[in-house]
Amino acid sequence: MDKMSSVNEVINTAEKEVKNIVDFKMVTFSLAGKDYSVDIMKVKEISNANKFTFVPNSLPFVKGVYNLRGDIISIIDLRIMFNLPATEVADKSLENLIILRLDDYQLGVLVDSIDKVVGINSASIQPPHPIFGDINIKFIQGVVEHDERLYVILDVEKIFGQDEEFEMIPPPQENVPAFGTKSPFGRTAPTAGESGNLDYSFIIENLKTFKKFTVSDINREWFDRRFAEWTKLKGNKTEELQLKSESDAELFLSGFFSLATGRFWDDTMLTSFEKILPDFGKNTVSVWNPGCGNGYEPYSAAAVLFKKYTGASIKIWASDNDLLSISNAPNLVFKRESVPEILVKYTTESTTGLQFNQILKDVILFEYHDAMHPNPFMEVDIIIARDLLSFLNANDQARLVKEFEDKLRPGGLLIIGNNERIDSGRFKYIGNQYITGYIHE
Repeated sequence: MDKMSSVNEVINTAEKEVKNIVDFKMVTFSLAGKDYSVDIMKVKEISNANKFTFVPNSLPFVKGVYNLRGDIISIIDLRIMFNLPATEVADKSLENLIILRLDDYQLGVLVDSIDKVVGINSASIQPPHPIFGDINIKFIQGVVEHDERLYVILDVEKIFGQDEEFEMIPPPQENVPAFGTKSPFGRTAPTAGESGNLDYSFIIENLKTFKKFTVSDINREWFDRRFAEWTKLKGNKTEELQLKSESDAELFLSGFFSLATGRFWDDTMLTSFEKILPDFGKNTVSVWNPGCGNGYEPYSAAAVLFKKYTGASIKIWASDNDLLSISNAPNLVFKRESVPEILVKYTTESTTGLQFNQILKDVILFEYHDAMHPNPFMEVDIIIARDLLSFLNANDQARLVKEFEDKLRPGGLLIIGNNERIDSGRFKYIGNQYITGYIHE
């Protein structure tokens, strides 16, 4: 044997010995037909699961959250996260899930299929290179060949580290109780004993997502009652409790809206409104009616104001940000049986049905306007804003209440939704079971 052959034999023997030393194990899986892996020390377990709870306002690759034997963990779809093809699965089909343990939190990642645990020598891991995968190179720990298969090893700490710019789960909404233990990306997540609060929080977020309804101190009393009813109705099962669509959210809110919403006020409403109207003792009464919708509300209010303030000049500025509704309101057409008696004398026949005469129309200015934008008047005597506050975000709610304080004259009347309340030192509650009213002090 020549010297060169002897050297080669030594090298080959050494390489074989190195390959036989297993000091790195990885869990292998597939994404879009390619082989990937993660350090087994970062894997808590593998599983098959479904029925993830939807998280509103999260990024597209956040599948939701999952109750893993009492631990609430985030579920990330790696395929969507890395813009890889993702096969749609049936609602009840189980998906392949790898539970990662990263520092002091856990999360689950969805993959196409989970293969096996592979043991290798760490010395055989090669530096990452863009040609080895469809994933950004900064998220790749290295590549390694084993049994004629090339594995891309993902660096899950870099992918899901708390220093990354993206965040998976939106922050808890203002005034919603913060929950439990630290979770990915600096958020807080519920502990097992707070699963009821998790349902509570998710319903709040879903109402905001589907109907732009914001739960706050303005409507929390109603929401808590409705949540208790909803829990009883659905049997306290998380899967049944959640609002998965706009129709679910509408059903949850079905008892929220004020009496006679979307129609003329009936005699009980009209009488209740008249009873709480202040005696202004002046010749002009001005009214702001933001969120007037299709006009039923300002027409109803105008008839009562004519009766209460006989001989006074009535001015109502009725506005809404629904262009179609506000455009149709001035020429509203209706049937005789839908109109309360107090409004009949202000109607006139048309070829398509009844309409209001010019006497009533002249006191109401309908205008397309967003309540959060500046308005043209300094002060008014009455503000009618039923159910409007609840469909603004928390900051805008506070801003609009402050606007009401600034725009309403001392002694003026503020009317909000039947299931809304405000806590302000400048307003005194004078409402009844049909009208929620406040006097500006």
